[in-house]
Amino acid sequence: MLMPRREKHRKRHRGRMRGMAGRGNTVDFGTYALQAVEPHWITSRQIEAARRAIVRYVRRGGKLWIRIFPDKSITKKPAETRMGKGKGAPEQWVAVVKPGRMMFEIEGVDESVARRAMDLAAQKLPIPVKFVSRFSGELL
Repeated sequence: MLMPRREKHRKRHRGRMRGMAGRGNTVDFGTYALQAVEPHWITSRQIEAARRAIVRYVRRGGKLWIRIFPDKSITKKPAETRMGKGKGAPEQWVAVVKPGRMMFEIEGVDESVARRAMDLAAQKLPIPVKFVSRFSGELL
């Protein structure tokens, strides 16, 4: 699973996910992409499940780019623990995804194959997504 090699601080503030994606909102590497429609935290497990779904469907064809990286640590206190005594231990890693962000890009396959592979990946993700191509010009 994806996670940073090292971080300056183990625990982060939750932060906000207001507004549209300011970067990573155009199809830059591949021909077809999967674009987020709503803001959400995407865990490293969800990214890996989506990646596997795409790779399994296209088999050896095409090249895949993962445009999001889980660099935010999410902490959690153990169950049945009293309040206080500080923040919990880091539990998982998430990528903060805002609307308009391209999450996965693919190249070297037919549009129908890319569309089906991205549909399979979309089922693994907790947010609604949109299939876009570099030439269609239909971005959020």
